[in-house]
Amino acid sequence: MSYKIEKAIIDDVKSLLVITKACTEAMITKGIYQWNEHYPNAIAFAKDVEREELYVLKIKENIIGCIVISKLMDSEYVPVKWLTNNTNNLYIHRLTVHPKCQGLGYAQNLMDFAEEFATENNYSSIRLDTFSQNKRNQKFYELRGYKKLGDIYFPKQSEFPFHCYELVL
Repeated sequence: MSYKIEKAIIDDVKSLLVITKACTEAMITKGIYQWNEHYPNAIAFAKDVEREELYVLKIKENIIGCIVISKLMDSEYVPVKWLTNNTNNLYIHRLTVHPKCQGLGYAQNLMDFAEEFATENNYSSIRLDTFSQNKRNQKFYELRGYKKLGDIYFPKQSEFPFHCYELVL
């Protein structure tokens, strides 16, 4: 099915909250407590839109997923021993696809988009984190060549760590 990826606008946030809520519920049924009522939230998505870092994936005019491609390094990432210097990196956040559309390659399409963006704009690497209890996500990134480096914690989300990954370009 044909799709398009475009920069999000503030009106897209409501749809993204419906999608992330559905994803949260789907993960919880599998015993994965990665997202909750605190995260992701409208404030985070609004900031992403304001910084022009949020992209949505649409089929026809329906949003089915999103990805944040950011130049900002979160403070939680500072202690990680990254493979590249902290000067020219992109950070992926809030990659999500509605559960009804998962397993059809749309997350791959969003990551392809991010990696092409990084290459075209001469970034040295892409960094991200994924929940230590979400084995499917870990395999997804590892199969794309991302290297697992260290753990960080988001206490409002979970007592379990999040694994940090980096792909050197």
